[in-house]
Amino acid sequence: MLLLLLLLVASSSLSQEGVLADVPPSNKLVFILAGQSNMAGRGGVVANRWDGVVPGDCAPSPAVLRLSPDLRWEEAREPLHAGIDAANHAVGVGPGMAFANALLRSGRAGGAVVGLVPCAVGGTRMAEWGRGTELYAEMLRRARVAVETGGRIGALLWYQGESDTVRWSDATEYGRRMGMLVRDLRADLGIPHLLVIQVGLASGLGQYTQVVRDAQKGIKLRNVRFVDAMGLPLQDGHLHLSTQAQVQLGRMLAQSYLNYG
Repeated sequence: MLLLLLLLVASSSLSQEGVLADVPPSNKLVFILAGQSNMAGRGGVVANRWDGVVPGDCAPSPAVLRLSPDLRWEEAREPLHAGIDAANHAVGVGPGMAFANALLRSGRAGGAVVGLVPCAVGGTRMAEWGRGTELYAEMLRRARVAVETGGRIGALLWYQGESDTVRWSDATEYGRRMGMLVRDLRADLGIPHLLVIQVGLASGLGQYTQVVRDAQKGIKLRNVRFVDAMGLPLQDGHLHLSTQAQVQLGRMLAQSYLNYG
């Protein structure tokens, strides 16, 4: 009777804390989401407040998990980067949930569960993501923890560069720094052919947006793909993708992964 009681308590604890919080499945297909604000998600954020609107493409699913800030698996839901992005930034809809759901709908995900590892932080420059920085170390730590219980990393989804359009020195160094990031992350994860899907900038904080976009297009490393966000609607007319634009970007990223992953 005591054993039965303990089992019932354990089962109740799991169901209260969320789907597979402590016992994640071993066949996860894991994706690292990194970069700055448009990856973290500002869809639906106005005056630093999120409107709470979740499109159907971004609805939670037991088959989509998130690695939480305290390194526990939980059912993923918007805003995906809550507790990950800087505390002074409101987070809203990003491309991650739409990406995961599109992948599952395709029936070609290659795993029963998609595990999302949010790492993006708004306002960050490429120089802040290089090996030896705090952001790089945290991304690497979270990526390693994500596969400790089984599964494999499918790709790094990268959307960053708006902050590098302000200074000429950052813009002209973008290609070299991005190439080093890819090489270092592949080496440190022990995945020499890790797929990297980078998003081409739709906007920038400065006058050198095209310089950064050209650098993104010019990266010639194997298994580095380019998905262009240019032309997707900006909700503030300046910098951040709207909610529906983020949904569309998520679908585009999923298609890129299905084509090359």
